[in-house]
Amino acid sequence: MAATIHPSAIVEDGAELGADVRIGPFCHVQSDAVLGEGVQLLSHVSVSGRTTLGEGCIVHPFAVLGGQPQNFRHEGANTTLTIGKGTIIREGATVHVGSSNSTGKTLIGEQCHLFAQCHVAHDCHIGDHVIIGGASALAGHVEIADHASIGGFTAVLQFVRIGHHAFVGGASAVGHDVIPFGLAARDPAVLHGFNLIGMRRAGMKRSDIDTMRSAYAIIYADSGNIAANLDKARDRYGDHPIVAEIVDFLERRGKRPVMRPRREVGEAGSQDDAPLM
Repeated sequence: MAATIHPSAIVEDGAELGADVRIGPFCHVQSDAVLGEGVQLLSHVSVSGRTTLGEGCIVHPFAVLGGQPQNFRHEGANTTLTIGKGTIIREGATVHVGSSNSTGKTLIGEQCHLFAQCHVAHDCHIGDHVIIGGASALAGHVEIADHASIGGFTAVLQFVRIGHHAFVGGASAVGHDVIPFGLAARDPAVLHGFNLIGMRRAGMKRSDIDTMRSAYAIIYADSGNIAANLDKARDRYGDHPIVAEIVDFLERRGKRPVMRPRREVGEAGSQDDAPLM
């Protein structure tokens, strides 16, 4: 079926529209945009730059996709935004293209949900089945792995990594990396153990959860430093794939410190920024 375009919408020459695309009232689609089969722009949606929307994406009113990055070092190169199939973007959400001084690509995976008024900045790389709550803001270069959830009104600092199946509670300020299956919350956010609901939804057995809890206790033990604790956890539980993945995540240092449990927080409520190793 051919694309359906409301008379009040503007679709510039050069835009690529897949079969059964529906573009509602007062939308604007610029010339470099690519809309996959079955994409729906409900109304008042702006799609600019080299933005690609995968099959079956639904974009709600007043969302703005493909805007220029809020990065003073961006030199205006023709950077991109790619959104995977089946992703739903709610009212007023904004997502920017990548920047010329970084990867040049903003990536959002398949079957994600971006709730109302949230913002995804330049060069973020978001996995599949990720939920970003309403009015949350991701600064540039944030990485979020598959099946992670970010609660509403949460701010995530640039370059933060959030592991798969992690859960960040609402109204949190995240300035440190969150381990896979980690549960984080507060301002500033600290680690509160594992996302047990996410574990169960992922089909994890009770024995696996118990093993991960034991490894967690070793990694974040008060005695010894983190590097030594990681070696202990690997020696004891290294054959468990999720434990090995968490150890690798902690050793593969990014540009931010890795989040620690609440007991690492001082009386003033600020987290120790010292390197883990």
